Amino acid sequence: MKTRHKARELALQTLYAMDFNHTLTLESMPYIFSGITDEEYSMLEDDVKLYGMYLVRGTLENLEKIDESIRKFSLNRPLERIDIVDRNILRMSVFCLMFGDIHPHIIIDEAVKLSQDFSTEVNYKFINGILDAMQKQLFPIQEQHTNDSFKN
Repeated sequence: MKTRHKARELALQTLYAMDFNHTLTLESMPYIFSGITDEEYSMLEDDVKLYGMYLVRGTLENLEKIDESIRKFSLNRPLERIDIVDRNILRMSVFCLMFGDIHPHIIIDEAVKLSQDFSTEVNYKFINGILDAMQKQLFPIQEQHTNDSFKN
């Protein structure tokens, strides 16, 4: 799982840089992750490269739908006012919730870890709240089964 965490970090850094530079399009997607050299890229495991670029590409391909979902659940903070790091943690995580095959609780845990590592100390609560509300609506039956299993 350390491989996937590293891939998420690199994908986040790339999405952050693209958002900061107002270049969040597939046409502007870099061939390597932002913030690393060609040499550093060549030293990454293939799984890190593949999964990281999958996250960047998938987020960019579905950006309009992802941003629409974030706006729907972020009632008190418009998308444009969400800190750039947190906005891209949310985008990548929402992509995984909507289109991935990873359990929602893992996605949320990873988003919280990324927020704690790259954002301000309290923003992880905001991210956790948005993603938790979203996954409850997207996966209501799964949430019920999870709650039932805790009772036993």
